[in-house]
Amino acid sequence: MKKFCVIFALAVLLFSSCKRSQPEPAVLPTIKPAPTWKLQAIDGRALGSAELSGKVQVINFWATWCPPCVAEIPQLIELQKKYEKEGLVVVGVSVDQGGADLVKQFVADKKINYAVALVEPGLAEGFGNFEGIPTTFVVDRKGMIRLVHESYIDAEEFGKVIKPLLDAR
Repeated sequence: MKKFCVIFALAVLLFSSCKRSQPEPAVLPTIKPAPTWKLQAIDGRALGSAELSGKVQVINFWATWCPPCVAEIPQLIELQKKYEKEGLVVVGVSVDQGGADLVKQFVADKKINYAVALVEPGLAEGFGNFEGIPTTFVVDRKGMIRLVHESYIDAEEFGKVIKPLLDAR
C-alpha cells in the first residue's frame, strides 16, 4: 500500500508540474493586439504574424516532456484538420531545450499536422508573461488576441472560441 501511495504521489506531481493552476477558458474581456513575431518552422518555412495575417491562429507553447502538453496534441491535430479550410492555423511553439532534432523526431512520432517551431528569446514575453505550459493564445483574423489559456484544453472548448472567429470575416 505504501508503494502505491508513493507512485500515486509521484504521478500527481508529474502531471501537475507543468502548470500551477487551471483557469477556465474564456475570451478575454479586453482584446489586445498580438505581438509581431517571426520564427522558422522545423520544416524550414517562415512562420510569423506576417505570414499568418488574415488567419485565425492557435499558438500553443508546449514541450515534449510535459504530460498535459502531450495530451493536448491530438486535440490540436484535430482542430487543424477540421478547420484548416476555413482559415485556421495551429502553431506549436516548443520550449524544449533539447534542440531541433529532438522536436522533429517527436513531431514525426506523433504525426503532428500543424506547424511547429522552437521558441526564440523574447517570443513568450511578447505574448505576455505566462506561468506554465501548455499555454495557448487564439488570435483572430485582425491580429487580436481573443483567448489566453494556461493548461490543457480540449477541442470542444477550443471550438467554442474558434468557430465564431472563423465565421467572422
